[in-house]
Amino acid sequence: MDKMPRIERAVARRPTTLRIKWRSGRSVDIDLAGWIATGGDILAPLNNSALFAKARIADYGAAVTWDDEDLRIDAVHLEHLAQEQLPFGAKDAAEWQRSMQLSNHEAAALLGIAVSTWNAYKARGSIPSTVAMLCRAAKRDPIMMHAHFRPRRPVGRPRKIAQV
Repeated sequence: MDKMPRIERAVARRPTTLRIKWRSGRSVDIDLAGWIATGGDILAPLNNSALFAKARIADYGAAVTWDDEDLRIDAVHLEHLAQEQLPFGAKDAAEWQRSMQLSNHEAAALLGIAVSTWNAYKARGSIPSTVAMLCRAAKRDPIMMHAHFRPRRPVGRPRKIAQV
């Protein structure tokens, strides 16, 4: 089981971005704009940059909170957001394909793109965020993968069966 992530420091960087320093030593900027925008009336106060700047650690590093104790986000969700916001380049695409054990044709079909487009992504590394999101989601959620993956069927003549 993974260790629970713990926050050492949280600093507001831009209107909706926190710089998180994890106790592991690494630091990352996490944009919370989407989280705030979909949080309804509860999270709407965080659109106020003066309030957002008051981010502080709570629960011994297990969360970030603001003035109002109802305004908080836990370290696990912050870590998930950080992972989703990481760049996804050519090496990541190739590693995803390898880990999923997909051929070029199968990967392209799953992603709904042409094989030539998939190969170009892996060669150039300029991968749209929608493709990156789908790759990450397919790896994270086996049910989604099972529902949409169609194995490639060999075409052409069937193999000869050896005579015994």
